[in-house]
Amino acid sequence: MPLLDITRSVSRANRVRTGVDRVELAYLDHFLGLPGAFGLIRTGLGFLLLDRYGLPEFRRRLEADDWGPMDRISRWSRRLDAAQKAAVSTARSLAVARCLPGRLPAMLRGRGVTDYYNVGHAGLDGRTLAALGRAGLRRHVLIHDTIPLDHPDWQRPGTALRFRRKLDAALTGADRIICNSEATAADLKRHANGPVPPLVVAPLGVGLPAPSAGPNPVFGTEVPPYFVTVGTIEPRKNHALLLDVWDRLGPAAPVLVVCGPRGWRNEKVFQRLDRAGPRIVERADLGDADLAAVIRDARALLFPSRAEGYGLPPMEAAALGAPVVCGDLAIYRETLGDIPVYLNPADPYLWINEIERLTEQVPDPKPWLPPCWPAHFKTVLSMPC
Repeated sequence: MPLLDITRSVSRANRVRTGVDRVELAYLDHFLGLPGAFGLIRTGLGFLLLDRYGLPEFRRRLEADDWGPMDRISRWSRRLDAAQKAAVSTARSLAVARCLPGRLPAMLRGRGVTDYYNVGHAGLDGRTLAALGRAGLRRHVLIHDTIPLDHPDWQRPGTALRFRRKLDAALTGADRIICNSEATAADLKRHANGPVPPLVVAPLGVGLPAPSAGPNPVFGTEVPPYFVTVGTIEPRKNHALLLDVWDRLGPAAPVLVVCGPRGWRNEKVFQRLDRAGPRIVERADLGDADLAAVIRDARALLFPSRAEGYGLPPMEAAALGAPVVCGDLAIYRETLGDIPVYLNPADPYLWINEIERLTEQVPDPKPWLPPCWPAHFKTVLSMPC
């Protein structure tokens, strides 16, 4: 039976879900359909184990962000915010077992657990993987990308070093590494300092919620021609290029809807957004269904990102039938082929010309059939180590 590490889901309590969060959620939903699946959570004190009774309730709380009050143990934590403390408290109340770090193998033995999956990187370290090995589990780690090593200057301080440690732990302690694309597998091999465990490439599913019904979630009933960009506002997403484009388009520009939370190391972009006029609308509060509706009704999704591991927004937009304009990245050549318009993410003039063309062109939706989660799990779960 599988043991899914859901530490990341706890750490993201009351936060907008990122692509990695959605992957962990997809694994949780799939494993909930298997009898006897377990969930593992690492806390500051050790580990919590959730079984087939506690795991569904955890999933319900996760969906509703309904974590309840924090317990006395969590109240003393200095590393967690209030929402995280409440999430850990709820998880502790749902756990069938808990243990100190050194007792992990003993907690797992005799429970029928055979395979450990870590797809969110939280709690991923050499000691934990070694302990899981001593308990007789096969260890599977999903690597999403190597961007922190390829572009350390775009990361929060310390991110590249932490990622290097996690990657090294996976390379030395995993029985198998799952990659979301051939591009990621090639990057992984490039960064390996020694032997690489068996690899399996399994494209991630693109789960699409039904777009919300009714008026447009941003504009209501009076919808102007608009474009949308989706993603955390951080350096590699290259929002600066779009702001340059809108500056040059001037008062006649269409509306740009910027969807995503503000991230890190991007103060100049934040300042420009604060000064932006009515032609640029920033929304970080849209739920999945509303975001799908905004993407569907846009003239196009603009995605000038300079690096991506899998990058769900262009694939989600293509699946919704929206035109896609993105940077010329290997992952999109691999997954989307000739569907997007590929532009140099450093040349604003190319983007201006394409935006002007699309502004005058009413979209003709031609939805693309994206990779699906059943195909992903068929590859992952039927591939022996």
